[in-house]
Amino acid sequence: MARLLGGIGSSHVPAIGNAIEQNLQQDPYWKPFFAGYEPVWDWLEEKKPDVAILVYNDHGLNFFLDKMPTFAIGAASEYQNSDEGWGLKPLEPFPGHPPLSWHLINSLVNDEFDITSCQEMLVDHGFTVPMSLMWPDRKLTDQIKVIPVCVNVVQSPFPTANRCLRLGEAIGRAVESYGEDLDVVILGTGGLSHQLDGERAGFTNRAFDTEFLEKLTNEPEWLLQYSNHQLAELAGPQGVEMIMWLIMRGALGKEVKELSRNYHIPISNTAAGVILLEKTA
Repeated sequence: MARLLGGIGSSHVPAIGNAIEQNLQQDPYWKPFFAGYEPVWDWLEEKKPDVAILVYNDHGLNFFLDKMPTFAIGAASEYQNSDEGWGLKPLEPFPGHPPLSWHLINSLVNDEFDITSCQEMLVDHGFTVPMSLMWPDRKLTDQIKVIPVCVNVVQSPFPTANRCLRLGEAIGRAVESYGEDLDVVILGTGGLSHQLDGERAGFTNRAFDTEFLEKLTNEPEWLLQYSNHQLAELAGPQGVEMIMWLIMRGALGKEVKELSRNYHIPISNTAAGVILLEKTA
């Protein structure tokens, strides 16, 4: 049977990709940010998962405003990366795991989630930056299979925080019902608070981000009290991406232990965070 080992919440700011490409990890501006990932690297090296389910949002590369599925899951044998305009160097394709992808898709549809299945799928910085962060050695990245789960947090109406948490719970059930012996990790990416345009461009909210991180492990329902409009006010329009962290958290079930957490502000006008959670039952 497949096993969910744990989950990681992480920012996916495109500037992180440029910092990695330019080897700026020890630069004073970047060092406090990258230091937060050291426990994650150690944990992933110890656990050596076979598959990573990566929850992110597309930024106009694979889907655009005229066609924007609420939830889309990749079912391809590999995922091509292409630069969508941030100046990032395109990476080599990432290997997929079609059998588990189709199992997830069928299981989620049976759980009454409407899923767009993608037998071909381009991936942008929302996907590649977390992969580069979690597995800095590309050789290790090539050894792990990936399943992209794309969530619409770009064009209203977005899914609610509650819907995302429930989707995560359904993903957790689907993984654990898969017959092959696999170790799986799930990544929820995006955020934290940030606003990229308008009168509040550059807005971040340390207090709100901190409370979100503190509640995520044992009280993930805390975020459900806010509508997406309220989240946009509290965390910025792009900060609504934090609802994707709830998908990661929901997949892990009730028995979860926080192993590490880091918060750094700002990274390219964004509040950036990482949290490592291990499933304990």
